Amino acid sequence: MKVRVIIDNIPGTAASASSLRSEWGLCVHVEYEGHNVLLDTGSSAKFAKNATALGVNLSKVDAGVLSHAHYDHANGMRAFFEANDHAPFYLRKAALENCYHTHKIFGIFTYQEYIGIRRGTLKRFADRIRFADSDTEILPGVFIVGHKDCVLDAADRAAIGLRAHFAVKENGKYRTDSFDHEQSLVFDTPKGLFVMNSCSHGGADNIVKEIEATFPGKKIYAILGGFHLFRTPDNDVRKFAERLRELDVQKIYTGHCTGDRAYEILHEVLGDRAEQLHTGMAIEI
Repeated sequence: MKVRVIIDNIPGTAASASSLRSEWGLCVHVEYEGHNVLLDTGSSAKFAKNATALGVNLSKVDAGVLSHAHYDHANGMRAFFEANDHAPFYLRKAALENCYHTHKIFGIFTYQEYIGIRRGTLKRFADRIRFADSDTEILPGVFIVGHKDCVLDAADRAAIGLRAHFAVKENGKYRTDSFDHEQSLVFDTPKGLFVMNSCSHGGADNIVKEIEATFPGKKIYAILGGFHLFRTPDNDVRKFAERLRELDVQKIYTGHCTGDRAYEILHEVLGDRAEQLHTGMAIEI
């Protein structure tokens, strides 16, 4: 299995990375058992140029997966469909063009900023998009898994969404986002399950527990993605890192929305188990 970070907001440090572009977003390409899978598409078409520079042929991708319905993971979808004429793209059933970030002006007035999938995308590419409302094996040994109420129910996830100031608009009204549109991409490897969840809004530690519940008896080898900790107080990050250590995940690859300070703390607690993602990074297991 070979994993390549096509784009992240953290640029690569090697000389070869100078030709690669970075942006606030994430896109990951995976070669697995003769198949090619793409997770997310960044926030623009820049990922496609990076893919070419990295020798990744988007036309050979067998399946695409959208981790959640935010622009910084979905807005390159059009560029992907232009480069690839056959691969289905998997979203959660709840992934719609309706995600917002709630802002308070002077602590009184509320302003909703649209942060969702570029409007019109779901209709324009309806023939390529597949909506999943349950755990699904999209290729042999490759699964998409939504949030499980047995770990955190919708109310618990909505509490996380409230703290993060995320909302969705339904029937003309805004409600707190409970991340029903978020899913994990899971690969079954000889070392154990390799879990990817690009922003882990539901909590990376909770996501590990969800995958354990989904695949009883299976060891989780690694989790990759952003952990959305860039505004989290140091003490809370440290507690989170301790919880990850107790779950005994062997490798933690994190970047994007984790944040520099949070990563420092993760590395302090988890040591070499934690590695920072960056544009162009390659992982082989």
